[in-house]
Amino acid sequence: MENIEKRNRFWAFAVTGILVLISLLYYKVNVYYIYLTVYIWFGFTYGMMLQYGRFCMASASRDLFAAGVPRMAVGILIALIFFSLVSVVLAATNMSTFHAGPIGAHELIGGIIFGVGMVLAGGCASGSLYKIGEGNGTSVLSILGISFGQAIFVDVGGVFNKLLPQSWIDSAQATTWVPKDKITSWFDHYFLGNIVHKPKIILSDTGAFSSISGDVARNFLANSLINTIIPAILLLVVIYVFYMRKGFLKKRQKELKKAGKDEKTGLGDDISGIWTMITASQRTTLMGILIGITAGIHILAMKGMQNKFGISNFGELLIRMGYTNDVSTMGKVFDPGYWYITTQEAQFAGWIMEKVGWNVRDDVFFGVMNGLPELWRNPALWMSLGIIFGACVMALLNREFKFKLPKGELIVWGLGGGLLMGVGARVALGCNIGAFFIRVAGGDPGGWLFGIGMVLGGWCGVQFFNWWTDRKMAKEMAAF
Repeated sequence: MENIEKRNRFWAFAVTGILVLISLLYYKVNVYYIYLTVYIWFGFTYGMMLQYGRFCMASASRDLFAAGVPRMAVGILIALIFFSLVSVVLAATNMSTFHAGPIGAHELIGGIIFGVGMVLAGGCASGSLYKIGEGNGTSVLSILGISFGQAIFVDVGGVFNKLLPQSWIDSAQATTWVPKDKITSWFDHYFLGNIVHKPKIILSDTGAFSSISGDVARNFLANSLINTIIPAILLLVVIYVFYMRKGFLKKRQKELKKAGKDEKTGLGDDISGIWTMITASQRTTLMGILIGITAGIHILAMKGMQNKFGISNFGELLIRMGYTNDVSTMGKVFDPGYWYITTQEAQFAGWIMEKVGWNVRDDVFFGVMNGLPELWRNPALWMSLGIIFGACVMALLNREFKFKLPKGELIVWGLGGGLLMGVGARVALGCNIGAFFIRVAGGDPGGWLFGIGMVLGGWCGVQFFNWWTDRKMAKEMAAF
């Protein structure tokens, strides 16, 4: 037992040491790469916290709908509340890199597809990354599914373009800021002909709150209190009523009876029950608070880096270093400026596809918007790798690291679920982090549309698994 702990500690320090060495080498090559190493270490921090708190939105859906356990869903809502509070300060001091997304039904639809996929795969986008760090082979397949699902989805045209509405085609072709030879795929027309015309809303910037004096007061009231805290508290109450209240009050009545007191319960007991639900898993709740705060500090750090180098996108630094082939026609690469997953995974798959001869730069996603940097110069991809390494270190220290090769059905669920998550993420322009967590806390009400869709999809996925398990058991019993 002691040897195992020594071995795990050795590998934990070795992984951390390798990342330190990589960071120093980048700095030695060019000081501009400090921008990239900031992504690495925030990813590493996210990975440690995700693994320690077992944070995964697929687990939240599965635990809640299949077993009635609200622990993970509660932790996510707590993280959301704290991140929104930090975001208020960042927005009020003009140190935020957050930008709202187009709001519309596409978020709900994409969320449903994503939600089904994450339950099938056994992990959401962030959950799959940290589970790779634990040695989970099914999660590797899930991330491959997310990566190639997106890269193929945004680039395919041909027969699929015949399904496009004429209005999307006309609108896309009328776009002046995109070269015509880059409008080739179904996704290009979907994005340029439909999505970009939808409104982008940050609640504090709307007319309803423009009369409030003081940036802090306006951002807190609109973005944090109304768009995040109140909905999150209402959801906590709903979760308590449907999954905890009956059992908690029954237990409370027994305690009152045993103490010789009136068994009647009231509002105070319900408030006590909600607090008990929140604090039932201190590990998850604590990590929820820390993740929320860290996500805010991450935005502050990236904005500081941008101010230091006088840029708004890492692509500008790549151009200064002479790597012009890495960037898009707009001179940019994918550089969200905050915690984000999926687009960098699409770039990973696109990079491989290009190496084997598939031209993926002839579309809007890679060619115009996000670029296709070499893997070692992709800042957001390093953030995803940081999550894997951070989770690996924490799993080793907690003796929770174990190689698990995918077998049988798990191969299908991992790849199939990952593909659905990839498609859902592109339809909605983000995943459980970029389209939900970041956007809701930033004051974008569209994030809730994705969240509702993700929960609905998660519920459908759980029902499918229940049906599949019952069917499989019935067959096995019939053959017994």
